[in-house]
Amino acid sequence: MKNIQLLIIAILGVIALSSCQKYLTVSPKTQVVQTDLLSTETGYKDALTGVYIQMKSNNSYGQNLTMTTIEQLISNWDVATNTTEQKLGLFNYTDANVDALMTSIYAQQYTIIASVNAILGQIDANKSAFTTPGLYELIKGECLAIRAYCHFDVLRIWGPIPTATGSANIPPYVTTLSNQPNSLTVYTQFQTQLLNDLTDAEKLLNGVDPILNYSLLNLSRPGSTATTFNPTDIYFAFRYLRMNYYAVKALQARSYLWFNNTAKAYECSKVVINATNPDGTVKFRLGNTADMTAKDYALTPEQVFGLYDFNLYTKYNNLFANGTLKKGTAATTITGQLYGTTGTDIREVNLWLLITQPSQAKTYICQKYNVPQTVASAQADVNRIPMLRLSEMYFIAIETAPLAEAQTFWAAYRTARNIPVTILPSDPILLQNALLPEYRKEFYAEGQAFYAYKRLNSTTANVLFAPTGSSINYLFPLPKTELVK
Repeated sequence: MKNIQLLIIAILGVIALSSCQKYLTVSPKTQVVQTDLLSTETGYKDALTGVYIQMKSNNSYGQNLTMTTIEQLISNWDVATNTTEQKLGLFNYTDANVDALMTSIYAQQYTIIASVNAILGQIDANKSAFTTPGLYELIKGECLAIRAYCHFDVLRIWGPIPTATGSANIPPYVTTLSNQPNSLTVYTQFQTQLLNDLTDAEKLLNGVDPILNYSLLNLSRPGSTATTFNPTDIYFAFRYLRMNYYAVKALQARSYLWFNNTAKAYECSKVVINATNPDGTVKFRLGNTADMTAKDYALTPEQVFGLYDFNLYTKYNNLFANGTLKKGTAATTITGQLYGTTGTDIREVNLWLLITQPSQAKTYICQKYNVPQTVASAQADVNRIPMLRLSEMYFIAIETAPLAEAQTFWAAYRTARNIPVTILPSDPILLQNALLPEYRKEFYAEGQAFYAYKRLNSTTANVLFAPTGSSINYLFPLPKTELVK
């Protein structure tokens, strides 16, 4: 039987918002040292903060599942001959370096899941440790949502194309922390467990999550004289940096679409799109020209959930500004092939910069993560890696809504991006084909375009920048550690 041995081999580094460091030590046998940490509210908060830090690992959403590896699969960056990056774009999954890279990503996802399970394995037994109203529900709800988020991306990468699930086993959906092997599961069971986690998370967060009652601006200024939001515990602030209630609804929409439950995907996407503040203003809004002019290239007003990365300035300079991740030497690659030479698209006009490398070669780089080295207080949360965005909810609604309503969403999205509004086709396949290029434009350096291509089983001919003569392969082999010897 195929199985996975979950071994937590690193500590959970915890950096709280106050920047103090604490650590949760986990023994090699996966027995969590819990006596002190998971017996107090502070311990649970620190442990969960450590999970978010794990998510920012380069082997996870800090790089490989947003900016680099997942983007190399659809050739979003130029590559050198015979490199691991080139082999990824050629779908050469048998290459030793490709296999090692993908195995490291796989292992990191399950390390995050194991850390969440360490918390969930204790939280109900220690519920009496929680004296702050709503904190138990907040932490448990976030943990369940993170567990679903990480499992879902394991499924989207190592699982089958959703239109051809077959009967093959897939990676396990792990719900307990143990030093025993976890058996692989079947697709329907994985789906049920994932959706159950999200349902439970939604129930826990509904009614206690401050994001339901306060604007994003208020949540970013707890205790300020300019806001009515004055929590007794700062942990309840900055909810857009965590798996909040609306992030759960957004992940439900993303998941239901993958599982081809279009009615539920539509319903959940509308909850996020229609979310409002107590004064009737929208909770999240589509980014526009003004945001780009303000150099908010990642469009934070539409981020339902983003990972805060203190090192984003350095990461941008090391990966993008120096030309390590680049695309094209001529403007036609970006303005023409990617955006269709609109001359107005806010991404076409603002996101790409022509640089001269030390070799004097010129190339284009993406500025999505170009943040100030020192951020002003008003921009304190701009250092974010987008994880769930409003534009994706619009895409899901466009694909699943009645045509007239879909056209309204389409018009709103294209207007925000400053491009002409077109008429959507009535044929569902043609409509999906109209959305695919938008996924590519919208989520460059975020990782979501690959999943869109895989979900629709797009042919190589429909994948922009796919190498000539390549044959796309969406079916990753499981890491060798998962195979029976």
